Amino acid sequence: MKIFLAGQNNFGNRGCEALVRSISTMIHSKFKDSIAYCPSHLIELDKRQWPNAQSSGIQFVDAPSFSNKLKWWARACKVSPTIESLYRPKFPIEQNSKILIDQSNALIMTGGDVISLDYGVASLYFWANFVDRTIDSGKPAILWAASVGPFTAKPAVEREMVKHLKRYAAITVRESASYEYLQGLGVSGVTQVADPAFTMSPEVFDVTDLTFGNNSNILGLNVSPLVRGYRKDEASRAQLDRDVVDFIKDVVTKTDMSVLLVPHVDPLDGSSVNSDSSYMQGLLAQLSQYSGRVKLAPRNLNAAQLKYLISHCRFFIGARTHATIGAFSTGVPTISIAYSVKAKGINKDLFGDTRFVLDTPLVTRDTLHDSLNLLIQEEVATRSLLQDRIPVFRENAYKSVDALASVLKDSR
Repeated sequence: MKIFLAGQNNFGNRGCEALVRSISTMIHSKFKDSIAYCPSHLIELDKRQWPNAQSSGIQFVDAPSFSNKLKWWARACKVSPTIESLYRPKFPIEQNSKILIDQSNALIMTGGDVISLDYGVASLYFWANFVDRTIDSGKPAILWAASVGPFTAKPAVEREMVKHLKRYAAITVRESASYEYLQGLGVSGVTQVADPAFTMSPEVFDVTDLTFGNNSNILGLNVSPLVRGYRKDEASRAQLDRDVVDFIKDVVTKTDMSVLLVPHVDPLDGSSVNSDSSYMQGLLAQLSQYSGRVKLAPRNLNAAQLKYLISHCRFFIGARTHATIGAFSTGVPTISIAYSVKAKGINKDLFGDTRFVLDTPLVTRDTLHDSLNLLIQEEVATRSLLQDRIPVFRENAYKSVDALASVLKDSR
């Protein structure tokens, strides 16, 4: 059996890597002969991130690129935004991807938040077009453990996405907010599951230096440049930086906790664009006098190693969704710095509410302290709840494999 994994193109985002690792491993556990084509713009670098990927059936292939037609459409929309509501651009799949699709039994959209507005309409239409062309060729497509939309801010886009979503042979979503949204849109055949990364096994390595001599009293902190981007101007962005630095200073001077800065998105080619490490290195430079109590994890760790490292933290506060999933799934009480429905939805399903969510625009020195105090106050209860709930989430994640098996059976 051969599967094409659409929706990602490199492991610079360790969340994408976590999705590919966990999805392919789950599929391989049920279909021992499975091969998953994994698109990549940086094949050799991705292979280095996961040297034994082949054992889970992964075969790295060249990733599809934006068509010129879509690029011109996106440029035209910037000049005249009304164009966005007039039509959705459609274009053929590149030949190398078409050959692999023809060889595949099904396509999987790897979930995450690709089918949303988080990365812009052009990105959304690119992947939606890729799926639609695959379905046109007679191959079934599955949207796997996704957070979907919402598209309500752009009614014309929402209408297009309803038509697109109704074409999938199966849809699984990773949180109740997306499930309820799709029900409201009249999209049927949706199953609520859990994010596949809850099942990813940590990769053990020597963390002694990073855990302050195996000290267990560590606050893990992941703050991304994405959070900074939600500030309206440079003055407010600089204030955010000061707030985070001051919060870290408070933790190491007023408590006996150490702080481990944990990047989760870093381009594998060393670029500083959208790099957690580059951003947090700037914060660390202002904390040199606390070098014995504040450290930055190296940028070259893979997703499974980062999960293992996070598991050594007493508490975790994170902006990247899959960094927080790494913490949740290893029993670490966690605050999610949330900018979209996905973090809030996952928290609500896990805890029954969103008390462990800190909205991105509200991040300040004081709110970070409030968040940490909440974790301290509810530490015992939270650890107990995670111990009970995480096995259920791991089991629910495998429902996506059941959906795949049903689609393959029906397509024979």
